[in-house]
Amino acid sequence: MQFIYSFVFYYPLFMAFVLMTGGFCYHFFRERQNYPEVLPEEPLVSILIPCHNEEECIIQTIEYLDKQEYRNLEIIAINDASTDKTLHLLKGLQRTRPHMRVINMTTNQGKGMGLTMASMAAKGEYLVCIDADALLDAKAIKFFMWHFLNFPRVGAITGNPRVRNRTSIVGKIQVGEFSSIVGMIKRTQRIIGKIYTVSGVIAAFRKSALMSVGFWSNDMVTEDIDISWKLQLKFWDIRYEPRALCWILMPETVRGLWRQRLRWAQGGSEVLRKYGRSMLDWAQRRIWPIYFEYVLSVLWAYLFTLTIVMFFLDKIIDLPPGIEVRSIFPGWTGVILAIVCLCQVLIGLLIDSRFEKGITKMFFWLIWYPGVYWILNAAVTIIGLPKALLKKKGTPAVWESPDRGF
Repeated sequence: MQFIYSFVFYYPLFMAFVLMTGGFCYHFFRERQNYPEVLPEEPLVSILIPCHNEEECIIQTIEYLDKQEYRNLEIIAINDASTDKTLHLLKGLQRTRPHMRVINMTTNQGKGMGLTMASMAAKGEYLVCIDADALLDAKAIKFFMWHFLNFPRVGAITGNPRVRNRTSIVGKIQVGEFSSIVGMIKRTQRIIGKIYTVSGVIAAFRKSALMSVGFWSNDMVTEDIDISWKLQLKFWDIRYEPRALCWILMPETVRGLWRQRLRWAQGGSEVLRKYGRSMLDWAQRRIWPIYFEYVLSVLWAYLFTLTIVMFFLDKIIDLPPGIEVRSIFPGWTGVILAIVCLCQVLIGLLIDSRFEKGITKMFFWLIWYPGVYWILNAAVTIIGLPKALLKKKGTPAVWESPDRGF
């Protein structure tokens, strides 16, 4: 049992140092390079927007695209059996935009199927996929296209989502989380060479790369994780472009956050199951660190929970020496872990402050991140893994109306 307790403590400590080191390396050796903003050419780019009951935000999202500095583009909105006014609003927007098309799906077939249909209908070789609540920065497409035009093996690029709703503690913590945790993870993974997933809310794809892997799967809860692995297992390169900003809405209630993170956990476990055999192939060795890190994170969630259960169980019955848990409250080891994690948070905020002034003010709210979100992530992982393992293969992953915050 001592090994279990040591793993529960040292794993997040080790990963904090890995992420800080990777974040530093990416920032100083890659991110600070000055890429030319003038492109040698501007081929057609197709912007794909899957929609399901988005009447409250879709107008703002599409009108915001009018600010794009990249002008050679078309917009394809996919209405996936919305039951509100989404289709009516899309047709109204289409009347004033000759470069916009609407695909209407009369039955709920899921985001993956919608993106696949839109990709096949797209006229452009380069696709930018955003969610219906996303406000795309004016220069984002130009930053994406620099990678595509200069590196033919780049199959996808993930952007930098920024949380814009900040009216609750849950929302404020997520603002800092996307800067100091998510951003650091993607920077570190890019240094390693492979990325666990593109951001489903903002990502760009080369159409020929998608065709080579059969486009998106329609039976995966998280289509963004799945397409990332499909592309990389076919040796397409995925990159992280932190300058490609996109302002998004996130859940601001505990219930909404729980549903979102449970879906993420189940989707990650589905990928573990689906691509486990591919990890036996020596040719896929570069993606091994990403796969096994996720395996260890799932293992940590179960052992973390076991530690808490053993602590309370010891209060009811006397456990044999060696397996009892004397305390789950922070001692000197907990203080060390908390300090290191807060250092990681602060470094992430400082790196991302170049994109958003005043983001370091979120440091206070992130003090609560290790305690609250570790427990949440452990809980959704414990539930998400069996849901993924017991899910029948081929079951369509259909839309559910997302929580867009207050």
